[in-house]
Amino acid sequence: MDDDDVVVGESRWPMASAVVAAMVLTVLLPDSVRSAPHSVFPVIEGVLLVALIVGDPGRIDRRTHWLRIASIVLVAVLVLGALWATGLLVDDLINGGGVTNSASELLEAGSIVWLLNNIAFALLYWELDGGGPAERAHRAPVHPDLAFPQQLAPELAPPNWRPRFIDYLYLGFTNATALSPTDVMPLAAWAKITMAIQSVVSIAILGLVIARAVNVFS
Repeated sequence: MDDDDVVVGESRWPMASAVVAAMVLTVLLPDSVRSAPHSVFPVIEGVLLVALIVGDPGRIDRRTHWLRIASIVLVAVLVLGALWATGLLVDDLINGGGVTNSASELLEAGSIVWLLNNIAFALLYWELDGGGPAERAHRAPVHPDLAFPQQLAPELAPPNWRPRFIDYLYLGFTNATALSPTDVMPLAAWAKITMAIQSVVSIAILGLVIARAVNVFS
């Protein structure tokens, strides 16, 4: 059978678990770095997630316009919430106030915002690469936006290999810690720009939080 005829859908649950984790992290954010009341973003994200699970339960392989739009909106809300929280945290760090007067609270808030960004960016890579997970399930991209080692060296991968959410989660965390590509190469312009933005956000959070925490401790 030709590779293009094989449908390789991934399970919905790893992605859904990441969204739930982001919802919990959003609720745990201190008031000073929360862009909206406790329940606003989690409720929107929860409704969209339920709609996606109902519309395409089990493995992600159903290609419909409304599912694609709902998935993009969900990821956009997550990214917006993470970046907004980052902006508020940076503002607190520069101008003082909020959680910046307590080293423990600052480190806790910084860790939550950093993790929230990593999950949001991982979902963004997952959603945009190759037209999204449903499209990748039906057709491996000839010219991928993000080149994984298994695509660059097919002999290392099993037949009909496709990147799954865990691969994008790993990409997000390595990009946030190494501040540069590691084993996954960005080929498309959007991928390069997005990875650059994530690196800048990560270094801003880590650098400012650690510097301020050291200052508070001293």
